[in-house]
Amino acid sequence: MATNGDLARVLLRKAGGDEAVIRKIGPDTDIADEIVGFHAQQAVEKAMKAVLAFKGIKFPFVHDLEILRDLCDVSGIKLPSTLNSVEDLTPFAAAERYGSETPQALDRDQALKWAAATIAWARGIVE
Repeated sequence: MATNGDLARVLLRKAGGDEAVIRKIGPDTDIADEIVGFHAQQAVEKAMKAVLAFKGIKFPFVHDLEILRDLCDVSGIKLPSTLNSVEDLTPFAAAERYGSETPQALDRDQALKWAAATIAWARGIVE
């Protein structure tokens, strides 16, 4: 039976994979913003869920980073200030990925910073 720590480490490993994708494709302007944004959102989501899992807190199967941030907050888990406005990545989880009427522009550098900061924060807790 998997432990909370096992799930946390799996999620953290997968988050790291998404970060690696961003680092590879982020500079390539032939790759659409929604693809880069999707992987940034996924990295942040998985890292947040890794911390929640590690702490034994049940989390909903949602892609909404504001919901996950709020769950961390009410659970006494403090996110670093570098993650202020990270919920701006939420639309890239689905709406941008599958096409929205008004595509959202992505600040790729900021998206990578958020992904890297969330993973570093989560590693500090889980590892």
